[in-house]
Amino acid sequence: MPVHTSKSSRGSRGKGVGLGLALASAVAFGGSGVAAKPLIEAGLDPLHVVWLRVAGAALVMLPLAVRHRALLRRRPGLLAGFGLLAVAGVQACYFAALSRIPVGVALLVEYLAPALVLGWVRFVQRRPVTRAAALGVVLAVGGLACVVEVWSGLGFDALGLLLALGAACCQVGYFVLSDQGSDAGDDAPDPLGVIAYGLLVGAAVLTAVARPWTMDWSVLTGTATMNGTPVAAVVLLAWIVLVATVLAYVTGIVAVRRLSPQVAGVVACLEAVIATVLAWILLGEHLSAPQLAGGAVVLLGAFIAQSATPAKGSARPVASGGPERELSTPGTPA
Repeated sequence: MPVHTSKSSRGSRGKGVGLGLALASAVAFGGSGVAAKPLIEAGLDPLHVVWLRVAGAALVMLPLAVRHRALLRRRPGLLAGFGLLAVAGVQACYFAALSRIPVGVALLVEYLAPALVLGWVRFVQRRPVTRAAALGVVLAVGGLACVVEVWSGLGFDALGLLLALGAACCQVGYFVLSDQGSDAGDDAPDPLGVIAYGLLVGAAVLTAVARPWTMDWSVLTGTATMNGTPVAAVVLLAWIVLVATVLAYVTGIVAVRRLSPQVAGVVACLEAVIATVLAWILLGEHLSAPQLAGGAVVLLGAFIAQSATPAKGSARPVASGGPERELSTPGTPA
């Protein structure tokens, strides 16, 4: 006798799978810095680690790029922006920041991106924002002040903090670029295609900047140290490429399709929590109680800033940069 499944139960299962995929994406993204930092400390330049990550992921995603080759004609500006800003810019700044400041701090600074988007909308585009969005900005900035311990005169490396802020600014640049194509409707580009070509563009740019032929390739044949424990460098690299990049992007995109972008974005905020916990367990990086509390406030502010976005076509004040979650994975591509 056939068993009939109601639409509501199928929808509930679909959302459950979506939440699981969003969580998997957050875990994968959150582990990138923890795996990259030992390679940097073993002797690889941060730019070389970024190049290995992006070039390796681009090679894996090459079949998707071939499948979506029409994007080269339809959306060349978007692909270039994603490659230059969301891939090359964000990751180069983030990994460079890791060489100077703790993983959790670097990622929390990067989570200022939603607040910075609102600043762009309000002061550059001169469009109003909602009170809830403004509250999110205030919370994010106040929480960040606790994370960097402003009362002790910025106890962290100033250049490292500036590099992490640079990663947030690159993320804002991509969000603003995405907003330019927000009225595409059914003609919107496939996110997986955008990611595949973004990785290819990013790999090309980073090849010119990082000059991988000058890299000390022998580091990859040895071991790196994670809080005193030796780990094969090639294993860390495989994690960065296959898990923290390819798997993270793909599961994030599938999650967004099964959930709303707002819900997926909320789950993605766990990325910073996961990165901080992993850095504590695997790298021995400890944050103080005020820093942990400040980090929670940063994430709360980022969540409010993102979730305050009005419905498309609404006459209500704009609360954030627009449809960035439709074209990118949830969370920060760090």
